[in-house]
Amino acid sequence: MIDHDRLFKELISTFFVEFLDLFLPQIAKDIDRDEIQFLPQEVFNDVTSGEKKEIDLLAQVLYQQQETYFLIHIENQSYSQSEFAKRMFKYFSRLYEKYDLPIYPVVIFSFDEPKRLEPRNHRVTFPDLNVLDFNFAAIQLNQLSWRNYLTQSNPVAAALMSKMNIPKEERPQVKAECLRLLTTLKLDPARMQLISGFVDVYLNLNMTEEEVFKATVDRMGLTNEEVYMEIVTSWKREGLREGRQEERRASITKFLQLRFGEIDAQLEAIIPQLMELSTDEYMSLIYQASREDLLSRFHGES
Repeated sequence: MIDHDRLFKELISTFFVEFLDLFLPQIAKDIDRDEIQFLPQEVFNDVTSGEKKEIDLLAQVLYQQQETYFLIHIENQSYSQSEFAKRMFKYFSRLYEKYDLPIYPVVIFSFDEPKRLEPRNHRVTFPDLNVLDFNFAAIQLNQLSWRNYLTQSNPVAAALMSKMNIPKEERPQVKAECLRLLTTLKLDPARMQLISGFVDVYLNLNMTEEEVFKATVDRMGLTNEEVYMEIVTSWKREGLREGRQEERRASITKFLQLRFGEIDAQLEAIIPQLMELSTDEYMSLIYQASREDLLSRFHGES
């Protein structure tokens, strides 16, 4: 499964100012770019659901030429949730209580479906009293046309075009345009790989689309670009690594089935830990240890 929150957090924290420039230009203009501090990740207990909630990104920023700080809270939401606006207000209230600073809340709605416009405020009202009207800045990617970002010399645009409103038949073209934009940005190899990896995850093309993509980048004249070759090589390396990981997982699953029969949730849960061992180590464990000993080794319980 794709860890959407991690991918978006890496992207926005690495290119924080560029993100503000692209989507929140007034905020970008108001802050001192040399005074940005990312605060430790906050974890809140949701009493209602019994779950722990982690906020994605919290930055403390300073107004230009002022000794006044405020917080920017950015949350990525990768699926539609009926009461998400209320959850954002809960985050806001707890952060406001803890830091006692003004907070500018931002949400990136990054899911493909549904296409409807998502709510961006939470209200508590009575016939005679408006108690609460909480609003947040919302960037709903499936409402944005990727074509409007083609000329933006911005690494965040190069990445997030891959999650905008893209007709299925245009996926190869969008991937090529993301790549074209990326080759113009003169990023260091680590940042370039972050963007190219992001694009490759969200525009993972099938064989037919891949042929269209190759023809498109050839027409663009990208195939002779050194940066293009570096990106494509990194995609191939990552694809090979993922392929080997899948093969390894399938092998371990097969051995567990031969040894213990049907794979239940407990055995399924230890497969990632078995994958970290050498082939000899995991085969020895599977064939020599009892089911209880195997679970105890990785879960600390039988």
